[in-house]
Amino acid sequence: MEKGHKDVLEGLAARGRLRSLTGTRGLDFTSNDYLALADSPVLRDAVAEALARGVPVGAGGSRLLRGNHPEHEALEEEAAAFFGAETALYFPTGFAANAAIAATLPRRGDLILHDALIHASFRDGLDPARAAIVETPHNNVNAMEDAITHWRGQGRRGRVWIAVETLYSMDGDCAPLDDLAALAARHDAMLILDEAHATGVYGPQGRGLAAGMEGASNVISLHTCGKALGVMGGLVCLPRTLRDFMVNRGRSFIYSTAPSPLMAAATRAALKIAAGANQERSQLMALVRHAGTVMKVRLGLAPSGSQIQPVIVGADSRATALAAAMQARGYDIRAIRPPTVPEGTARLRIALTLHADTQILDRLFADLAAELEKA
Repeated sequence: MEKGHKDVLEGLAARGRLRSLTGTRGLDFTSNDYLALADSPVLRDAVAEALARGVPVGAGGSRLLRGNHPEHEALEEEAAAFFGAETALYFPTGFAANAAIAATLPRRGDLILHDALIHASFRDGLDPARAAIVETPHNNVNAMEDAITHWRGQGRRGRVWIAVETLYSMDGDCAPLDDLAALAARHDAMLILDEAHATGVYGPQGRGLAAGMEGASNVISLHTCGKALGVMGGLVCLPRTLRDFMVNRGRSFIYSTAPSPLMAAATRAALKIAAGANQERSQLMALVRHAGTVMKVRLGLAPSGSQIQPVIVGADSRATALAAAMQARGYDIRAIRPPTVPEGTARLRIALTLHADTQILDRLFADLAAELEKA
């Protein structure tokens, strides 16, 4: 057994894909802390206030046993109101929430369509023995429609579930939400919208790219709390019947220790901060525009238009060498390699956050241009 594991690790190393844990390495261009809230004094004060009023650090059990705390329920009520949904359910992580959606809600005989670039967490919840699963080309609504038509043509009568990210984590582009909503309406389908990288950054009060769709009877959204909100966990917003179904059938919800009540209190504070962070969102979008202009001039690359800017270099070894070179220059930039991204598209993923300013961006892209010429 041990030799087999060692052989796999050696194979990964030979292909330049061996992963290891490392600490922070310089100016932050790799985290998802888009609004720079993770270490903000406001959130620290919120945690201190919660501790002072007796909120416990640990839940002590699952939500269905003794772990259900008033802070969990208050967060879910406030999150549903904030995002405009009927109800919300709080999970320890966005990964657990996304996997639970895929594993729990589609029923036997249904069809699940998902974009080719959907998060790994959603894929991990899929069960081919229960529902038909079709992966469609990225942002190709016509391919989704063709898949539905073909499936129905075989006499299938189950429900169709369409899963996408509203803002894609590795390419930084957005889903065609209006077209997807129209597709779902034509086929009486459910829409699963992963707002992980949009929550806090886009929409009125930071409610996400799909804010105008929340509350519809055929929409389920996931709002990750560990990115722009600066805290931890995942909030699934959905109709009440589906929430109750997840409480009763969602194994990762039923059998997991409940999230920290203290983190639920911090997330409540983070939602309030996000609601009033219009200036911070404007600052971030100004950085996005500035980065886009400099990328065109310095690198000859078309920008993504979002706070996620990929620099695709192709080979794994080239991506890791570039990342190491940029780290040596004082920038925390990491290489993203297959299987996280498709073969032949290894890249640097540059995340823009309020930890940077325009002068830092100018230096970053000048240095990156210099390293690309060497590579």
